[in-house]
Amino acid sequence: MSVVVGIPACATVANERPVHQTPARYAAAVMGGVDGLPIMIPPVGGAQLAVLDLIDGLLVPGSPSNVHPLHYDGGDSETPDKHDHERDSTTLPLIRTAIERGIPVLAICRGIQELNVALGGSLIQRVHERSNRLDHRGGPGTLDQKYGPKHAIETSGLLRRIVGHGSIVVNSLHGQAIDCLAPSLVVNALAEDGTIEAVSAPDAPGFVLGLQWHPEWRFAEIPASVAIFRAFGDACRARRAAR
Repeated sequence: MSVVVGIPACATVANERPVHQTPARYAAAVMGGVDGLPIMIPPVGGAQLAVLDLIDGLLVPGSPSNVHPLHYDGGDSETPDKHDHERDSTTLPLIRTAIERGIPVLAICRGIQELNVALGGSLIQRVHERSNRLDHRGGPGTLDQKYGPKHAIETSGLLRRIVGHGSIVVNSLHGQAIDCLAPSLVVNALAEDGTIEAVSAPDAPGFVLGLQWHPEWRFAEIPASVAIFRAFGDACRARRAAR
């Protein structure tokens, strides 16, 4: 039986109706890159902690929404029209409890920000407004242009062991980023402007990797992305075997 990977969804509105959704490419990466069975986790709060008894891994996906600063004492929101309280109330306890239980966690884009906040870190709300930072947003163009390679990052730690290179080129589609790093996390990659691009939790009982870019986009065409999802899948299989 394939490993089961939970993917938390976003709460949004489509055609004037509340919906729970997440881009299909995350499920595709779980199926094709992890060799796992993806299941969506609706954002209905702490009740979803029970799903951790059923899954072998947690993939926290990206989203257009931002973590609300009330979760990290960040003051007033600088993006008041871009929050998803239902997702915050679901993912933050999910991440903390999954890590405590040794369930593998792969956190992507918004996910790395949630990972950092869940473990006690804080965020920069508008990276592009910092004088010493680049504009990391996707910009105009087609989806292929938005998700195309943008800049190099220097890798270390777990990420470097996974991808096998000290420098890789990644895409960039985020307006927020890590500010103060959570105490239990270590930096695994930096962009040239100092923006944290990857983190891991070396003292956690299981696999934990957070990535600020989107490795799920056309993952099968990029060796580093293939290696990342394979490593996550191997950790999920080890967790399942241990259970």
